[in-house]
Amino acid sequence: MTDTVPAFDRHMLAALVCPVTHAPLRYDADRQELVSRAAGLAFPIRSGIPIMLIDEARQIRADD
Repeated sequence: MTDTVPAFDRHMLAALVCPVTHAPLRYDADRQELVSRAAGLAFPIRSGIPIMLIDEARQIRADD
């Protein structure tokens, strides 16, 4: 048995928006996050599932 993490389905990006600003999100494959520059937040992706809860998001800097 292998311990592989399910991949994030990029087609989901067409349906997902920032829960704060309703702006489009950018997928950061290296960090496994969906980034909302408008809100300054990055939402984690865990086991291929985006966690779109504001309490779970991390604050991002302008250069992130």
